[in-house]
Amino acid sequence: MWINSYLRKVVFPLLIILLSVTAAVSGENVLKLSLEESIDLALKQSVIINSARERVRASESGRKEALTGFFPKLSTSYYYTRLNETPGTTLTGTPIQTGTKNNYTWEVEVIQPIFTGGKTLSNYQISKLGAEVSRMDKMTTIQNIVKDVKVAYFNILKSERILDVAEQSVEQLNAHRDIAQSFYDVGIIPKNDLLYAEVELAGGTRDLLRAENGVQIAKAKFNTILRLYINVPIEVEDILMYKPFKKTLEECLKTAFENRSEIKAYTLSAEQSKKTVTLAKSDFFPSVNLVGNYSWYGDEPDVSGSKYQDQEDWYVIASATWNFWEWGKTKHDVDASVSRLKQAEDALINVKDQLSLEVKNSYLYLREAEKHIFVAKKAIEQAEENFRINEERYKEQVATSTDVIDAQTLLTRTKSDYFNALSGYNIALAILERSMGIIDASLPEPELEK
Repeated sequence: MWINSYLRKVVFPLLIILLSVTAAVSGENVLKLSLEESIDLALKQSVIINSARERVRASESGRKEALTGFFPKLSTSYYYTRLNETPGTTLTGTPIQTGTKNNYTWEVEVIQPIFTGGKTLSNYQISKLGAEVSRMDKMTTIQNIVKDVKVAYFNILKSERILDVAEQSVEQLNAHRDIAQSFYDVGIIPKNDLLYAEVELAGGTRDLLRAENGVQIAKAKFNTILRLYINVPIEVEDILMYKPFKKTLEECLKTAFENRSEIKAYTLSAEQSKKTVTLAKSDFFPSVNLVGNYSWYGDEPDVSGSKYQDQEDWYVIASATWNFWEWGKTKHDVDASVSRLKQAEDALINVKDQLSLEVKNSYLYLREAEKHIFVAKKAIEQAEENFRINEERYKEQVATSTDVIDAQTLLTRTKSDYFNALSGYNIALAILERSMGIIDASLPEPELEK
């Protein structure tokens, strides 16, 4: 089990990076990736996720730091004091020395908080909730990266299909130009028909160039998301197909409210604000501490005592401190904390409203793209038959060059519409999954630091 985990988390990303560098240098090797491999590599390489991971570590350190407030604090001090004259007094006219000019003191002190009005506990709870918020933020970042990879992946597949359509269009236009040329050479058609065919061929060639650039742009975007060298030649697994989505809108909304990390983060932030109110109220109460002190004295640096003072001394103090009047400072602090709590609660309500709208929009876009797939697929069949008929009629000289080219243009457009709809459906599905706060079940669930 651990070997598989090590291979997936360490060896695979390093191998991908090595292959990408080799491909960039040689200009021959092609990096082949599936969607799962692409997502895995993006999650390993992302500096945004790394930054979120560091925020988790920082907030976890803050939680541990707040935990130390419950424990005793140990400190030590070393003093040296030199007096301007030797301490002494006079008794019946006789001077008597009572101390030394040079005095050394070494103290060890322990302070244990006994009661802080809930301040220590509230500080810890706020820090603990902050650590959970940072984990939810990291999950949000992960889901955004996954969505970006999916969108970029399907954009590559779409641009490649559009390129195929453009190449087929140029082939058909070229074949039609050749037929028109042969007809013109034997005087069957006028020169205008031939020129029209050549102009349309030039336009198709221009569209082919644009489609080729579209593929390169989509792959550059994909490489950037995966943090590969931008010119690494890549090839992605063709998974551009229609997979029915059977959930209803209500089911999608329910899933989103259960899974969205943003809702969890805002809920935790509201809970943090409640603890902040408790923290502010803690200043209404006194704080009680238990202090233990052990000291060594002497007239030499080794604090070995002197004939005027014992070497060792100790004491224990129970102290209570209460700032009972600060001109309303604590009350104003509590009022401000209550206002921030209300803001956090309003923000939670607002984010739920916005996420509901986001899910519904994503769902409607998915259903719209789904309908376009079937409409475009039927249109292709009709456009192909229309092109075949007009091409045959042109060969029989009962149709014009314009009829053939119009039919061919219609066929190209319907094929492009179909692949746009098919890729749009898959992209819409990726966006809907993101809006529901889920990652494809076929992908490994990302781990969060504990």
